[in-house]
Order: sequence, then C-alpha cells, then structure tokens
Amino acid sequence: MTYQNRRTFLKNGLVAGTAILTPMSLMKIMAQTGQNVNSPNNKVLLGVIGTGSRGMHLMQIINDNKNQNGIEIVAICDVYKPHLDEAQAIAPNAKAFEDYRDLLEMKDLDGVIIATPLHVHAAPTIDALNSGLHVFCEKAMARNIEDVHAMALAHYETGKILQIGQQRLFDPKFLRGMDKVHNGDLGIVTQIRAFWHRNNDWRRPVPSPDLERFINWRLYREYSAGLLTELACHHIQVGNWAKRALPIDVRGTGSISYWKDGREVYDNVALIFRYEDGTQFIYDSMIQNKKYGLEVQIMGDKGTLEMETNRFFLENPPAPPKPAGIVQLVQDLERNVFGSVPIGSSSWDAELADTNPGEPIIQNDSTDGTPESLTGFANSIREGKSIPGLFEEGYYGTMWTLLGEQAIDTGEVVKIPQQFVV
Repeated sequence: MTYQNRRTFLKNGLVAGTAILTPMSLMKIMAQTGQNVNSPNNKVLLGVIGTGSRGMHLMQIINDNKNQNGIEIVAICDVYKPHLDEAQAIAPNAKAFEDYRDLLEMKDLDGVIIATPLHVHAAPTIDALNSGLHVFCEKAMARNIEDVHAMALAHYETGKILQIGQQRLFDPKFLRGMDKVHNGDLGIVTQIRAFWHRNNDWRRPVPSPDLERFINWRLYREYSAGLLTELACHHIQVGNWAKRALPIDVRGTGSISYWKDGREVYDNVALIFRYEDGTQFIYDSMIQNKKYGLEVQIMGDKGTLEMETNRFFLENPPAPPKPAGIVQLVQDLERNVFGSVPIGSSSWDAELADTNPGEPIIQNDSTDGTPESLTGFANSIREGKSIPGLFEEGYYGTMWTLLGEQAIDTGEVVKIPQQFVV
C-alpha cells in the first residue's frame, strides 16, 4: 500500500491508525515464539547508535534475554569515547565506530537501535531506513514536529520497520489493563489522569565545564523538552491508546519554580488534552517532590485502573461476607447509634478517597515491557513487517508531547496541523 493510499484508508476507516493496534493482537504476537531464535538463520544482527546510559541499558537487556530475543549486537557507535569504551565491555565482539554513517555501511546488518540524545534521533534514523535497515528508536522520536514527520515519511516510503521505544505497549499489566478498558470493564471512560513526580536536580557529573551541555543535554531547550519528552511522552501514548483516539487540542502551563540553576527546561508542567467525546486527559510532572511517584489513572463510571501500580478498582465492589450471629448484631447496633453525624448541615459529608484496595490487574508484575519490546522488534525483523498500528502509537505520543510544549510556550490552545496527520 502506498503512503498516500494508506493515509486515505486510515482517515476513512480509523482514527489515525490507533484503532489497528489492540491489546489482544499484541499479546498474540508476543505468544508466537515457536521458532528457534538462536539458530543461525534466525539470528538478528543489530548495531547500537548511542551508547550512553539508555543505550547500555538496552544492550544489557538484550544480553540478559538473548535466549528469548535471538539478537546479537555486532556494532556500537558513540561520539563520546568513555561511553563507547563502557559499551564495548557489554559487547566485546562488536565493532566500534565514532561515526554512525560508517556503521550503516556494514554488511549483513539487519537493523539498528537509536539511543542518542533526542535532538540527534532523526538523522541516523532516516539514514538507516534509507540504507535498507530496520530501526528501533528510543522515545521521544525527535526534538521538533518537522523531524518527527520526516521520520514517519521515511518509514512509510522505505517500507522498513520503525519501532519507537514505548515499552508500555509491551508491558503485560498495561496490555491486560487496556483490554479491560476496551472491553468496557470500566464503563464509559471520561477522564484520564497521569503524573510523574521526582525530587532531584536531574544533573549528571561533568568532567569538564565545556561538556556541560553535551552531558546534561536534557536541561537545555536546544536538545530536549525536559519533563515532556523524557517522561510525559510515555503517558500521553497510554492516554491515546486507552481512548483509541487522538486529542482534538491541548492547553498547558509550566515554569522553572525551584531548580534555578541555569537550566532552560521547565521543572514543573501541567497539560490538559481534550478528546472529541469530552474526555479530559490531565497530566502533570515535577522534579521537586516525589511523594506520589508516577501513575496513570483511567477512570470510568464502573471502575478505575491505576496501571503503573497494577491495580483495578470497581466503583461498587461486592460487599464482604457478613459475620454471623452476635457479632453482626453488635455491628448493626453500632452503625445505627454511631452512624454519620451531620456537621454544619445535614447535607455535609466528606467525600474522601475510596479505601478499597482493589485487585491486581495481573498476578505476576515482573517487567516494564522493555525486554518484550526488543523481542517484538527482533520478531518483526524476522517476519519482514511492522506490527500494524505500533508505529502510529509512538508517532502520536511524540507529536502530542511536542504540541503540549507549544501550548505551554504560547499560552494558547494548540491543535495538530493537518499536514502532520499520518
């Protein structure tokens, strides 16, 4: 299917591609692992471009799960020699490069992982796709919406896989939870809330002052949108996935209220995304208080999911069994005598949070989805095709993150420009 025909198909039949991807389809894909992934014919040979903390973390996950993913890291690349040396210890047989363009010329390479700083995601991704390689690119996709769109065009025009590192799409508790949402177990979802709170300055040690912007790139607007592209992007993708739709607009606010240390990105942000059916998705993030940590709450008239902590709550849970005999009689008497006492007026009643502990979404919560996402990428390469709808989840997760940044910067309500709808 050509890019233009695909675009027409999606606009006529779906909501920008997101409806193609279902939790059950992903679970079935991940269950289909009958082939011997470690046979020579099924090995997937990858290069890693960007071997900083995230790149090395992915490399370690690949090594720790090699019997499941069948991936061999045969090349590594970084412009910063200390990072390259550390990565060489994880993949001692990999060929090392300082220029990613030299890595792309290797023979027998199946694909690459892009884990560079955000502002240099686009160029190696597009060059790799145009070289005939498949790409796993960390989220967010790029620093500006023009580069994000250019990456999408390269993906569609080359037909090569471009998978974005939105690992919650492969996290079993998110998959099972989203299945509950889409099956109506929560009833009608009309509000989504998400937050990500930390308490640290987000700075990394710098061996020399001239490396400040290079190492602490997340703090400077030329290279990053800070809390938005590093954290919010995860939950914005989940919100769209839950609604099986895209927002119609976003508004927001942000400031540097605490860490006044020369950084340029906001240290606290708040966004409201509005969907066509009236649903509000409310997001906030800060790095000066960590009490509430992170969570994404999906709320319907029948129930609530708290997906990061693996909890499902019914609005009207079944009553616990009543105790027998005299115990029940005493409890009933106490309830009648010491029941709710009006304070101020007969209509006052404190509506405090429900203390129902809920139930786990899944019983064994032992992964964040990253190992499964890398296995999924390798399986897609073996099959020679993308998982339908997976790229669009990552694309719109990044796109609406960057539109949220625009809303904060301008103080205006922002919609997606039509030319960036894929």
